[in-house]
Amino acid sequence: MATEAIPVSKPFSLRPQYRPVNRTVERIYFALMAVILCAVVYVGFSPTYFGAGFVRAPLPAPILHIHGAIFTLWMLLFLVQTALISARRVAWHRTFGTISFCLPPIMIVLGVIAALDALHRDVHIGPLDGATSLAIPLIGIAWFTVIIYCSWQTRRRPDAHKRLVLLSTIALADAALGRFPWSRVGLAPGAGAVVGLGILILLVLAYDLIALRRIHRTNLWAAPITFLVGASAVPIGMTPAWHAFAAFLNHAMGS
Repeated sequence: MATEAIPVSKPFSLRPQYRPVNRTVERIYFALMAVILCAVVYVGFSPTYFGAGFVRAPLPAPILHIHGAIFTLWMLLFLVQTALISARRVAWHRTFGTISFCLPPIMIVLGVIAALDALHRDVHIGPLDGATSLAIPLIGIAWFTVIIYCSWQTRRRPDAHKRLVLLSTIALADAALGRFPWSRVGLAPGAGAVVGLGILILLVLAYDLIALRRIHRTNLWAAPITFLVGASAVPIGMTPAWHAFAAFLNHAMGS
């Protein structure tokens, strides 16, 4: 059984205290979160992408097929990586990790292109207008850029690295949450996405509290910011300033 440091319980003790961490439970937790996030992405994009035939989906531009394929590859690699850790194939995990981290720069560029293409076509997420809908993917991509960079920086600190990769993938899943059929339970897409995001973040924090009896220092800042970014996307998208920004981007694309 492995150990992780916890805050010193004796005020005058200079020796760090340690709490045993059940690595089997930890592996199961991260593998389960990978499965949940893959399911979230599948459900959210099933009507327009996965359920529409994947490769044969009637997307309006070829670049969107590339965007969908690359983001799907990220989710599959995320699932494979957690499975490799569960199987204790650490060397394979590191090899696939090098491949995986070639994807984020491509994903960021394609994500921006896809978001702007949706704005130009006036795509609405539920009852939200096109400009407001733009805020969900664009703000999410901006935060993904920050947090995935942090995960790369902490790749030699497994406890922080795996939490940041998980939260970066949750940030990506927010776009899928906005496309859930929330109206069936009486929620607007924006409110439903916030509820779904909140549940995912609570699962992240609950694991820390159960396994460590504290919130891991990485999650102390990364988890609340991930939630605030996702929760604020629609309110920001409704502001006149954002609409002016979206109009500028739309005009620039059309010129």
